[in-house]
Amino acid sequence: MGKRIWDALKDNFLPGIILWCIGIGLVCSYYFLDSSRPWFELVINLKNNYGFLYSAVSTAVFGGLIPYLFMRLLGIGEFGNNWKHGILFISYWGLRGVDVDAFYRFQSWLFGVDNTWQTIVQKVLFDQFVYCVIWATPITALFYEWKEAGYTLSFLNSPDWIIRLKDKIVIFLISTWMVWIPATAIVYSLPSPLQIPLFNLTLCFFVLLVSVFSKKKRTD
Repeated sequence: MGKRIWDALKDNFLPGIILWCIGIGLVCSYYFLDSSRPWFELVINLKNNYGFLYSAVSTAVFGGLIPYLFMRLLGIGEFGNNWKHGILFISYWGLRGVDVDAFYRFQSWLFGVDNTWQTIVQKVLFDQFVYCVIWATPITALFYEWKEAGYTLSFLNSPDWIIRLKDKIVIFLISTWMVWIPATAIVYSLPSPLQIPLFNLTLCFFVLLVSVFSKKKRTD
């Protein structure tokens, strides 16, 4: 187990740095690059006008469709020619987009919408050590168990599925903290309508990391 955690840390370190640099670049563009403002305003208007629908569709695209096409192209997923599995994968992330949007709104109500460092720290801590521990990481680990079983409940027939799920939760949680503690700090530094779009960009790469890591561990 210790080796798997260490492998997760190594696998996520460099990609995490890349994600943080991209996020910081976007935040700096928003606050300091006036020529980028029209693009950000367009995204803000889309988010404000379509609300949860925007979150569902955009997260389905960035968390589901793009990783699905990438994994099929490189042949590193379990989808093969089964498009139904792809639809389930994309639909899952669409639902999670609504989930995350609702959580961000709850955080804005709980801690406020300002971008002071105190508010950002409160949101990051609540996000990573309450929301992720209690809900986001366990449900993601369970989803990947289901996905790896071909979207059937056959994994429940294995006598060690609970142990396997627990291990997956621990590994995913370590990966989540490593990537998302800095990433959520960057996300929460933006105005509320831009938080889901930046979350989606980070999520796209993170889902690829989780999928590749999960595939690698099953073939070891």
